[in-house]
Amino acid sequence: MRVIAGSARGRRLQAPQGRNTRPTTDRVKESIFNIIQFDIPGRRVLDLFAGSGQMGIECLSRGAESCIFVESDRRAQQIVRKNLELSGLADKGRLTAGDAFDALDRLAADKFGLILLDPPYGGELLNRALARIGQIDNLQTGGIIVCESAREDQIQPPPAPYRVKKHVFYGATAITVIAREGEQS
Repeated sequence: MRVIAGSARGRRLQAPQGRNTRPTTDRVKESIFNIIQFDIPGRRVLDLFAGSGQMGIECLSRGAESCIFVESDRRAQQIVRKNLELSGLADKGRLTAGDAFDALDRLAADKFGLILLDPPYGGELLNRALARIGQIDNLQTGGIIVCESAREDQIQPPPAPYRVKKHVFYGATAITVIAREGEQS
């Protein structure tokens, strides 16, 4: 697992051992960043189910202003910290340990330009996270949410001003990009 582009290009990252974390494959990661590459520079990023932190680190490498990584698994938290050091981007990243929904509540006043959602497949975590983001409305106008899910998972995006911008499949994986339009409340 490597950083694809930007200031940390080519740096190797680690993945947590075990089955609790499923790192995004290189093919899917490259496809995601081909879609969102112009939506990254200068943005504040929230990597809600961070796992190894590779997605948020890729954003930082490509010019994101900062990234908050949220992860509940202790082994994965250690890997996020290590990967931030390995990539040379520790000064731009902050790890928040604990439950994703508690973190969303704590970060309710913060506004993000990009939110990454890649929870375990097959559950309702993704839809719960989307519903909570819609309720607290902490995505900036013009910001995007990138969701990674299993092909068969049914995504329920938040209501307006949110809208699905793109929905594509890569094998068994679905990528859904949701944009926030309209005036910020």
